[in-house]
Amino acid sequence: MNINPISRSPYLTTLFRMIIGLIFIYASLEKIAYPAYFAVSVQNYQLIPDYFTNIIAVFLPWLELYCGILVLIGFWHQAGATIVSLLNIVFIMALTSAVFRGLDIDCGCYGAGSSVNISRIIEDLFLLAFSLHITLFPRSKFVLENLLKRLSD
Repeated sequence: MNINPISRSPYLTTLFRMIIGLIFIYASLEKIAYPAYFAVSVQNYQLIPDYFTNIIAVFLPWLELYCGILVLIGFWHQAGATIVSLLNIVFIMALTSAVFRGLDIDCGCYGAGSSVNISRIIEDLFLLAFSLHITLFPRSKFVLENLLKRLSD
């Protein structure tokens, strides 16, 4: 398979790392600060039993934060991007389900005021593409792992 050299560019991967890292850190902060509000957003999708809502509402934002930090700083960024890819697949499925069922709900993506709609699905498809790129082409610039490796040599 012949892959375009631009696709393998460490600078493109670095750009995607910055985008994914900052978005996931930003998206997690209000959810961490207001877990009860996020729990309502999770429950509004009507996809999980009530007894899982609080667990997801507390756990998911912290997972987003940690993965965002790992991707941003370049420490285990490939693992962080893989988890972000999986999260994005789940988010896309949940958003698509809500759109097809005609639910008029807050998506819970960035806190209050983000409604479920097709543009959110498109946004998550782009984020999925970026995170998959990081997973498949992990070579990047400004990676903490590289610095730690040089210091240990």
